[in-house]
Amino acid sequence: MKHHVSGDRNAYDRCIFHVFDHTGRALLIAGLGVYPNTGVVDAYATLRTGDRLHAVRASDALGDDRTDLSVGPLTITVDEPLRRLSLHCAADPDDPDGLSFDLTWTGDFPAVWEPHHTQRHGGRLTLEGRRFVQAGHCAGTIRAGGEEFAVTAGEWTGTRDRSWGVRPLPGEEPGRAAEFRPEGFHWLWIPMRFEDRFLMVIAQEDADGYRTLNEALLVRNGHRDTQLGWPRTDITYRPGTRHPERATVHLADPAGKPLEIGVEILASSPLAVGAGYPPATDWQHGSWQGRGWTDRRVYDLSDPAAHPVAAYGVTDHAARFTLDGRTGYGIFEHGSFGRHDPSGFADHTSTAG
Repeated sequence: MKHHVSGDRNAYDRCIFHVFDHTGRALLIAGLGVYPNTGVVDAYATLRTGDRLHAVRASDALGDDRTDLSVGPLTITVDEPLRRLSLHCAADPDDPDGLSFDLTWTGDFPAVWEPHHTQRHGGRLTLEGRRFVQAGHCAGTIRAGGEEFAVTAGEWTGTRDRSWGVRPLPGEEPGRAAEFRPEGFHWLWIPMRFEDRFLMVIAQEDADGYRTLNEALLVRNGHRDTQLGWPRTDITYRPGTRHPERATVHLADPAGKPLEIGVEILASSPLAVGAGYPPATDWQHGSWQGRGWTDRRVYDLSDPAAHPVAAYGVTDHAARFTLDGRTGYGIFEHGSFGRHDPSGFADHTSTAG
């Protein structure tokens, strides 16, 4: 556990949690990452409520105890592996209105393997990740901006993802990377929790629509997982943007019967603002900030032009899903950059009409 099998500086082990209510009032995203070959451990939490994004980020030197999942005010505790975890963010004594929370995350369905994820720039392997995803419910309390949110099962949903492998970290000499920059990249990662089932859809496409990652899976307790064909998604974007407002996900059961899932966006949180995902400019995962670094801030998202990098990073949308008379909730994670022929986007400047 202490010594990684690879000497690649980009080796990582990271998790993400989504906790959100069913009205779109609040969307909490939290995660923790370990970077064994750069000696860094970091964590973050963001809460989108209204036009405010409350963020807490912490980074430190990686210690020897890999079971200690705490960085600054942020702590994850594994109470029952693959079943129950505790999420904690301590309050800032100098800012009683800052973000804090105490939550119990409970899995309602088994963890599910995602497809083996690889990417290359030229001949070099730049990303190789293994992941599992799980859906459940949450209970506890979130506080921010003078408000207190009572998180209860039935009114809030929780999803989580754990991944590890090799993934680009900031600060590396790019070399010839610019020569291999893709013309376009289109990404969908959609965990959907219904009362009696969990659906997972993943699609990654190149500029011409060529599918490089694909998954459509139905998970039910007591049943073998069922593949649901080749997912196809029709997205309605907000005019002048690539911000989805609603969508339809087209699947098929093993007999070929079409299945249609309706998607309604409830709340949105750009991962490049506050959460440390590329192309964030103020902090990115795995970057050395010194020992005991903690940063708290509040972003105003009322003016999208104030956060231009958000349009070039992945956004996580809390969403309501409908399927055959059932209503479920989950995350519609979406990113579309550069050319994407199936969507009608010609280049990086193209937006929906």
